[in-house]
Amino acid sequence: MARAARSRTPHPDPPGRPHPRLPRPRRPGVRTPSVRDLPSAVRGLPAAVRRHYRSRRTAPAATLAPPARPYARAVGLAAVAVLGAWLGLLVIGSVQAPVGPMDTTMALRPSLAGGTRITVPPLGDLELDSHYAPVRLDVDVDRLDPARSAELVDHPERFAGLQDQVTRDVLRGAAGLAVASCVAVASGATALGLVVYRRPRRALAAGGLALALLTASGATAYATWNPESVLEPRFSGLLSSAPSVVGNARSIVSEFNVYQKELARLVTNVTKLYDAASTLPAYRPDPTTIRVLHVSDIHLNPASWHIIASLVKQYRINVIIDTGDTMDHGSAAENHFLDPVSTLGAPYVWVRGNHDSRGTQRYLTGRKHVIVLDNGRVTQVAGVRIAGVGDPQFTPDRSIVAAGDAAERTAGGRLADALRTQRLAGTPVDIALAHNPAAVTEADGLAPLALAGHIHQRAISTLPQGTRLMVEGSTGGGGLRAVQNRQPAPVQASVLYLDRATRRLQAWDEITLGGLGLARAEVSRHLPERVKPGQSASPESSLARAGMP
Repeated sequence: MARAARSRTPHPDPPGRPHPRLPRPRRPGVRTPSVRDLPSAVRGLPAAVRRHYRSRRTAPAATLAPPARPYARAVGLAAVAVLGAWLGLLVIGSVQAPVGPMDTTMALRPSLAGGTRITVPPLGDLELDSHYAPVRLDVDVDRLDPARSAELVDHPERFAGLQDQVTRDVLRGAAGLAVASCVAVASGATALGLVVYRRPRRALAAGGLALALLTASGATAYATWNPESVLEPRFSGLLSSAPSVVGNARSIVSEFNVYQKELARLVTNVTKLYDAASTLPAYRPDPTTIRVLHVSDIHLNPASWHIIASLVKQYRINVIIDTGDTMDHGSAAENHFLDPVSTLGAPYVWVRGNHDSRGTQRYLTGRKHVIVLDNGRVTQVAGVRIAGVGDPQFTPDRSIVAAGDAAERTAGGRLADALRTQRLAGTPVDIALAHNPAAVTEADGLAPLALAGHIHQRAISTLPQGTRLMVEGSTGGGGLRAVQNRQPAPVQASVLYLDRATRRLQAWDEITLGGLGLARAEVSRHLPERVKPGQSASPESSLARAGMP
């Protein structure tokens, strides 16, 4: 059966169906898409959309690093501010300021310890613990003004008014330095910020931070300001210049204007040093003080005699105290090494050390200007009463077994008995001597001052009963054996200033020479601290740290 032919009459469209668009007429040579092309067109639609989107969006900056964290940016900004401030202070942070008869240059420099450093070329540097802040005040003495210095030299009475002038000059210079430093740190940090960030806002932030840090440092310096620091300077320079630069030790009373007075005295000393002939003036110690030179542990170093003679001359020493170990082996062949003690220019008080034999003691006994103390013997020199005991041990080398501290304390007991006898007789002793600190501690409470050596390093303490114990380092730099080390041990000595009326310690200078380089020295002035007895380290602990030489 043949199929029925389909009707070609179109069915009417249902209601609501949109009327189909009429096909566009074909263009010659252009193929019209058909239904067969629809699946491929649908499949290619997402890729076309993605290409279209990518063509319109901005290409990502793949080479840029991810943004830094906030704390990293803050640390970087702080580093730029500190470095820029330091560079600014170096370049434009100094000011020229006259102080009395001197022309000086003042500047602030970064420092962890703070303080003040005064450079007096060619004599050396003077350091003061004036404040504790991350900035240090540097004062360089450029020259002495001829006109102003001539007026002071020709009219010595004008030195009396130097105090007020120096105070005004220092305040004026400090004010100018403060302004110059603020400009320097802000400019330096801002300029460095522009170089690093290339953004004005970040550069200004670095400059503001540097200014804030300087302000905080100034506030810290003001809060920790110590006007009495000028009374305890540290000098580093030529040994011959030290007494004149540091000045005289005298009775010191804490006053409100002590800083102005002592600063004026310092300017006076430096002014005298820069005299017309550029020669050092004669050192004139305060007549109210007795000057004692404490040396110890020379150990056959011949250079020590030249150093001691120089100190005696420069400081006008009244008496030399040697707390032993002058020799190395105590042999008779070494005795002639002791011959210079009679020519040092001051009385020489000596006690035996554990490297000094009794033959050494007999050789020194009776020599001119030499006083040997042992078994609590008492002598009076330059108005000072001194008692001492020799070391009971003789241990020139390790082949001899040491008796230990028990023997030292026994010898110290004999010294204490002698001091008690003198006190009952109404003639108390001012200074007690022994070589080993373990021996002289037995004199605690029986004398205001006790001196010792033996440990080759300085140690100062206040014993429980109030006696001040001062242990000296090696004036011989450890002796000739020290040259075997890579760096020679320092040569150490101390100048003690005693009140002439009370024979009490007023101040002392610690003198340190750098081993074999004896041309330069460090001189540090100290005042007795008002500490309670027993607060500082005991000599036994210092002895344990240093070992038994």
